Amino acid sequence: MFRNLFFAALVAALCAGLLVSALQYFRVTPLILHAETFEGEGGHSHGEGVEAHSHDEAAAEAEDEEWAPQDGAERTLYTILANLLAAAGFALVIGAVSMFANLPITAANGWLWGAAGFATFVLAPAYGLAPELPGMPAADLFARQVWWVGTALATGAAILLLAKSRAGWAIALAVALVAIPHIIGAPIAPDEPSEVPAHLATEFAAITIGTSAVFWLVLGSVFGWVGDRLAARSVPLASGAVA
Repeated sequence: MFRNLFFAALVAALCAGLLVSALQYFRVTPLILHAETFEGEGGHSHGEGVEAHSHDEAAAEAEDEEWAPQDGAERTLYTILANLLAAAGFALVIGAVSMFANLPITAANGWLWGAAGFATFVLAPAYGLAPELPGMPAADLFARQVWWVGTALATGAAILLLAKSRAGWAIALAVALVAIPHIIGAPIAPDEPSEVPAHLATEFAAITIGTSAVFWLVLGSVFGWVGDRLAARSVPLASGAVA
């Protein structure tokens, strides 16, 4: 059973990771590259006849900058790798939840698992922390991470609770779990001017959330479909061994 679950998770991760990488390449990456041009314009002051840094100072600053893949093929390959690793991690998470909660992922309900994953890891956190482009003002990174993790855990627990019980107390507790992180509130970004146009930020947030929805629906659906096929193959083998 564990071997089938692991294999189904890897196949689902491969399909979802490659698909979302293609969507990002055509829809998300161009917006990021566009936003980076505004970031560069906003982050440099221009003067006439005055050099801001000597060559040695510029070289030292370049060494201090964080490494980043070059635009083009290198950046695309690293994006694909990151998406595949993230997809594998998420697939194993929902597989583990399925196994320990005794809620099988099947071809019939795989899309529901995907929808639950989307609500847990994307929709609920994005309600307080929308996807942000480079150059946009943002709150403290650690504070955002803590709030994101807490929101995902609370939302996931609420969905799992409703999947196991529809009693009145369970519904009330699930509603409370979903609401508490938003009542506390996400970290607020500083009130600073941004060079990134508002329409670009809005388009990026919408496309990123839409791409994530496709990712999760494919991940859950493929996971369930592959899991069913592997389970069907295991039954005849088990019957033959008993005979």
